[in-house]
Amino acid sequence: MKTIRSGGRKAIALSVACALMLPMAALPDLAHAQSKSKKSSSREAELESRVNQLEQQLAELKAMIQEQKAATTQATETAQAAQTQVQQTDEKVARVEKTVAAVPAKPTFTSAPGVSVALHGFINANAFTQSKGYTYGNGANAEYPIPGQGGRVNDSLSGVDVRNTRFWLDFTGAKFTEAWAGSGRIEMDFFGGFNGTGPYSQQQPTPRLRQAYMDLTNAATGTTFRVGQMWDLIFPLEYLPQSLSHIAFPLGYGTGVIGWRYPGVIWMQDLNHGSDGPVKWRFDLGAFEGSWNGPGLTTNYLTAGNAGFKPQVEARLTAKGKTWQAFAVAHYSKVDLHGVDGATITPIKSNIKSTAYEVGGMWMPGNFIFKSAVYTGNAIGQLFGDLSQFGDIKDKGGYLQVGYKFTPNWSAYGTFAASNPDDRDVLRWRAPNTAGLLKNRQQALSLQYTAGAYDFSVEWIHSNLNSSTTNGLGREKTSANEFTLNGNYRF
Repeated sequence: MKTIRSGGRKAIALSVACALMLPMAALPDLAHAQSKSKKSSSREAELESRVNQLEQQLAELKAMIQEQKAATTQATETAQAAQTQVQQTDEKVARVEKTVAAVPAKPTFTSAPGVSVALHGFINANAFTQSKGYTYGNGANAEYPIPGQGGRVNDSLSGVDVRNTRFWLDFTGAKFTEAWAGSGRIEMDFFGGFNGTGPYSQQQPTPRLRQAYMDLTNAATGTTFRVGQMWDLIFPLEYLPQSLSHIAFPLGYGTGVIGWRYPGVIWMQDLNHGSDGPVKWRFDLGAFEGSWNGPGLTTNYLTAGNAGFKPQVEARLTAKGKTWQAFAVAHYSKVDLHGVDGATITPIKSNIKSTAYEVGGMWMPGNFIFKSAVYTGNAIGQLFGDLSQFGDIKDKGGYLQVGYKFTPNWSAYGTFAASNPDDRDVLRWRAPNTAGLLKNRQQALSLQYTAGAYDFSVEWIHSNLNSSTTNGLGREKTSANEFTLNGNYRF
């Protein structure tokens, strides 16, 4: 019993010892497993991070691919639209070429080699009504009324005048020498009278030559010589009163505006050529054909002004600033009243000296513009002075125009002009049984609209003329009005 009991105890003790040893034996495996688990977790974390990074790169790659697809689609659409537009343009060009090919060919306008030709001008039309008949003519060349009409109303008339229409050709590019270049101008309008005297002649105005001159210019020295027919230096070409009804015969012409076109030569010299100064100075010197109203033929170089070699000599000094211009000019000529043949009797005087002095200019402050000139002279009928009366007659006159530009399109102008010959000289030199013109005043108002190459205006012109009766003893006053609607197209 003891033995059994003792063996049982040993078995129990051994079992307990094994049970206690078993966990200790498992400890190294547990540590190894734990270490392996930790390594596995770290690897998984790295893999997960790498996966996330790859997914982000994949998303970015997809976005880039989408952008490229969108750009490609847009480029394709643009290319297709451009191709369509090119096809449409080609079709239009083909239609235009076909149309042009169907038009008969016109001859090409050519000139000398190296010379450029430019055509310029304007088309002008005036609808007018006037209360009296005018000197020089009616419509667009009415300046002051014919004396002696008094209060008669049957002298009123109306019409449409297109004679202001003008065109000119400018020639440039000709070479004279290495230093001198040539150019020129031919200019015409339609104040050459009417074609015949029949019932249809009024609608057929005749062209007339206004200017025909050549220029020789040295650009290095600022020197120009002009030869041919052109305006003389006393005519204020750059300062004429603005008008759409009176262009060829300006407002105030013969009544404050003097000068005429003559064949001759002008030397024009820039005095401060190449200077950057605020004022540009120029000196002009001209010699022009002599002219007078008889006593010989006025159309065949046989007048008193053509007798001998006695040209009209003029000199002008001009200054130009930024907003202003001014000039001063002097005129001298001498006429032999015996005429070219020397046989004409001259009971008053056989020789006359023609002299004149004029100053004027233009000022443009802001939206205003001022134009003016005044003169004094003697025996200047050939220059449209002395109210176009010829003799040893003293005269003084001038004009002033004030303009204002309300908008880029609308502007208004007011003009006053006057000529006041010496009464005693007029009565002494007037032809027998004719009225002597003693004084004339002209006022004008106009409202003008301009858009592009087109100009339109409404104008009113009023004249007051003092004159003598035909016997020279009495005095008369004649006033007249002219209203015009005007259109002008410049090209």
